[in-house]
Amino acid sequence: MRLKVLLPTEIFINEEVEKVVAEADNGYFCLLPRHVDFVSALVPGLLIYEQEGREVFLAIDEGILTKCGAEVLVSTRNAARGPDLGKLKETVENKFSSADERKKIAHSAVAKLEINFVRQFIELGESRHG
Repeated sequence: MRLKVLLPTEIFINEEVEKVVAEADNGYFCLLPRHVDFVSALVPGLLIYEQEGREVFLAIDEGILTKCGAEVLVSTRNAARGPDLGKLKETVENKFSSADERKKIAHSAVAKLEINFVRQFIELGESRHG
């Protein structure tokens, strides 16, 4: 099978694999080359794939997995690969925590814009009736 992991700005992984294990809301599932085609929403966690007899661990954010024929596509916002779970945990904490911080800053900026818009709208209404 060909596994492609797509991030918003790049193709993170594009490799031949023997097996893919991913996690959905109802638990983990395994894909082998002759598995039926389907689509699944993924939860943040581990995606494990087997390549040349060895397991590779990939931490992913929530996303969508699509299997069509011999191709498995995973679309997610963030992903990190590691040779072992210990190093992967450290990578995830560093990479994903900075992304969460940027997300909080963006949400805060949007909230401030919304508050200013509402305030100006109210002031405009008061000036027309006053």
